[in-house]
Amino acid sequence: MALKIIEECICCDACVPVCPTDAIECDDPIYVIDSALCTECVGYYKEPQCVKACPVDAIVVDETLAETKKQLTEKFKKSRQK
Repeated sequence: MALKIIEECICCDACVPVCPTDAIECDDPIYVIDSALCTECVGYYKEPQCVKACPVDAIVVDETLAETKKQLTEKFKKSRQK
């Protein structure tokens, strides 16, 4: 599973401060999630915090970037080594 922000995004900024990996940034015209940084909160929380914070349900699963929990855990471990 991977996450993406869809066009329903209202650029409210609610998702940005809750992202523990700083994977979300403002783009034009909506926010975007950097899949290279996003661990879907694996290693930090039980569920993606951005999804919980989004008031318009604009953060959804991106089926084209499927990652296993093991892959997300490895990404988390690598991010902690920096």
